Amino acid sequence: MKSFQNIFRRRVAFTRAALLIVFLSVGTLGFAQMPDPPGQVKPGEAPKNEAYLFAHMMDGDYGRLYYSVSLDGLHWKPLNGGKRICEEYHGHADICRGPDGRYYLVGNRGDDKPDINFWVSDDLITWKKFGDYIPDLKTIPNYPKALMRIGAPKLFFDDASQQFVLTWHTTHDLGKTDLPEPYWAGQRTIYATSRDLKTFSAPPRRLFSDWDMATIDTFIRREGDRYFAIIKDERYPTLEWTTGKTIRLCSSTNLLGPYSEPGPSVSPGFREAPTLIPSPNGKAWYLYYEQYPGVSYGLSVAAHLSGPWFQASGATLKGGWDKYVMTPNARHGSMRPISRKEYDALVKHFDR
Repeated sequence: MKSFQNIFRRRVAFTRAALLIVFLSVGTLGFAQMPDPPGQVKPGEAPKNEAYLFAHMMDGDYGRLYYSVSLDGLHWKPLNGGKRICEEYHGHADICRGPDGRYYLVGNRGDDKPDINFWVSDDLITWKKFGDYIPDLKTIPNYPKALMRIGAPKLFFDDASQQFVLTWHTTHDLGKTDLPEPYWAGQRTIYATSRDLKTFSAPPRRLFSDWDMATIDTFIRREGDRYFAIIKDERYPTLEWTTGKTIRLCSSTNLLGPYSEPGPSVSPGFREAPTLIPSPNGKAWYLYYEQYPGVSYGLSVAAHLSGPWFQASGATLKGGWDKYVMTPNARHGSMRPISRKEYDALVKHFDR
């Protein structure tokens, strides 16, 4: 009898222990989910940034213009039934607002074409061709072996100096080298300035002339009294170059530099085409980047562009684990804040 009771007690204890392990495991899984990213507005609080537009291409239709919109900068939905917005446009869509209140869109016909192209819009709905710029790549100072290539032009209007800064990447002949991907290892960020996008500073110049490394997809933003250049480190990752193929930031007190050497990686490896928006309450930054080729988007968050940054959980397709939701198959492009009135007009026009 005592033997039976001992066996029964052991089985009860074992069952309780097993149930406790299951309970703790389930509880741990629940609590392990990341909290929602900071930067959202509280109930009853008016947003500083009311809505957002993402102008991008799609996997399988590279270089063409599509739109997605969001009210919180985290959850995105496509417009126009997932169809193109402007049939004439080609490029890595990048939009900025000029001093006249109009929007300017920059692109290119292809990396092997000599021209950078501009469109203009009053309402983000209808785009009209504005003009072209053909930079003389042979005249870039201290860049004698530039190849006639123009990649991913980006546009920034600086309120302080009342000028546009146009950036793009151009590669150069590295000569004999054992570097992997010499075409990409040779990329450098080039820029020109303009007051009106009709005439441009000459000659075009390297943006980062005080340090030398491969960079692409560079764009400029300002926070406080500093300018930040968001770049993709285009060297191939190795044990000697662990930051390769990641997104990094550098800064300067001057629009055109000199810029600090890039800081630590703010993304995992093999990410590109970064784009940046302020959060709805204006107290955080959301930095998106594509895991290529066309796999998914990642998101890093910081209170200030100087960091520190952390990566939000997303692209898992596991319900509450996804703290942001991107338009499926969206690829390279740019995000920007828009007003709720502009958001409503876009939705009304493209989803009627």
